[in-house]
Amino acid sequence: MAEVNTGDGGGGHGKHDKKRAKKLSTRIDMTPMVDLAFLLLTFFVMTSTFNKAKTMEINFPADEPDKEKQQKVNNALTFIMSKDNSIYYYYGEFFPANNKNGKPATELTKTDFSKDGLHKLLLDKNKGTVEAINKLSEQLKIREIADTTYKRLAVNAKGDKTALTVLIKADDKAVYKNVIDLIDELNVCQVGKYAVVDMMPAEFELVTAAGTK
Repeated sequence: MAEVNTGDGGGGHGKHDKKRAKKLSTRIDMTPMVDLAFLLLTFFVMTSTFNKAKTMEINFPADEPDKEKQQKVNNALTFIMSKDNSIYYYYGEFFPANNKNGKPATELTKTDFSKDGLHKLLLDKNKGTVEAINKLSEQLKIREIADTTYKRLAVNAKGDKTALTVLIKADDKAVYKNVIDLIDELNVCQVGKYAVVDMMPAEFELVTAAGTK
């Protein structure tokens, strides 16, 4: 609050004295403004959402299972990294040429890190999981589910047996940065099941032949 003191500080009391302008003193009470500042500070602290630390989840490989009892991986997409930032992939189980099962030989398809390349491929193959997590995100925004519930259901959706599984392989000419970029893209596309594994000799021959074309 402001106060103005209008004391009789001017002259001019005598008959011949010259009148002088009165001096006014102003005092402003800052207490209400300080209270308002603290109220606003408390409001913004209570209603603000603090940034969460951004981290990369790294899944360590488990003990290698018995090859004779090893089960086939359903809905698997295998990426093979090679020289010149090249990425090759194939879907499903790998079958070499002239295999005993009589299956057609596996062929590699080349892609890249563009929006219409790797990103689109992962979204198409992982469409069911992406739609499920997007639905959970909408429920979280309108407060239908809690944040902890969202995280738990999202992990369950990524780990479902029908969700996409990605195997990452690289030869000796691949660069480490490309492997990290691929893992980043997997996280963006909601792929929760992936592993870095060794390349089979037949796969190495196939990617070497593709690189010489």
